[in-house]
Amino acid sequence: MYIASGWKDYTVLDCGGGEKLENWGGYILRRPDPQAIWPAVRSEWTGVDAYYRRMQTGGGTWSFARALPKSWTISYGRLKFRVRPTGFKHTGLFPEQSVNWDWMSSLIRSAGKPVRVLNLFAYTGGATLACAKAGAEVCHVDAANGMVQWAKENAA
Repeated sequence: MYIASGWKDYTVLDCGGGEKLENWGGYILRRPDPQAIWPAVRSEWTGVDAYYRRMQTGGGTWSFARALPKSWTISYGRLKFRVRPTGFKHTGLFPEQSVNWDWMSSLIRSAGKPVRVLNLFAYTGGATLACAKAGAEVCHVDAANGMVQWAKENAA
């Protein structure tokens, strides 16, 4: 198993019972995660700033215990990302993918020659930014214009 050790502003606080409790840069979010099938470690999840509830008919909605900024920045190593609760439970980043960013960055830095990367389904740019920071020329592609714009914000 690979451990993502570069997170400064993200932590999984607990998970289980089909949910995750996470700290995203000082904001505690509770979100569904159908793959967390084991019982949660904590008996009670307190201090939650925002909770995403799934609807029986599909989709869901966020409930806020306090006002959160529209978006905020978190860091992984030297990378910075803007995150925010979206209407489909995501935050604009998949932090578990950071071990892949580290692996790709290592390959790029040790290649000994110019590297070009085509990142398809690139979302908000985690892998794109990691590869570019490592020295690769990257073509970032996503079908959703909003995600491409978000990636441009992350790149800036």
